[in-house]
Amino acid sequence: MTKKLYKVTFLNAGTVYELYARHVASGALWGFTEVGELVFDVHDGVVIDPTEERLRDEFGNTRVLHLPMQAIVRIEEVERKGKSAIRDAASGEKVVTPFPLPAKPR
Repeated sequence: MTKKLYKVTFLNAGTVYELYARHVASGALWGFTEVGELVFDVHDGVVIDPTEERLRDEFGNTRVLHLPMQAIVRIEEVERKGKSAIRDAASGEKVVTPFPLPAKPR
């Protein structure tokens, strides 16, 4: 039997995070939701998703996230993992750009 997979979308400091996790439950702390067993892509190749790397750097050592209920936008049970994302809450644009931008000429 395969474990369930959840897509968790939540607000944090003006950005919208979309993470994937295997465990979502009501927390022992009143008003918080536990999100654990975070799932990240493992790439051994040349192409690396910068958003996935940033999320792994920020949450890679996290056992359980305790998210306030007010910060959670949506929790979905999904069949398979999609792309994780970090977006600006106001515009919906991705915060991490896929390629480095050239420097502005002076």
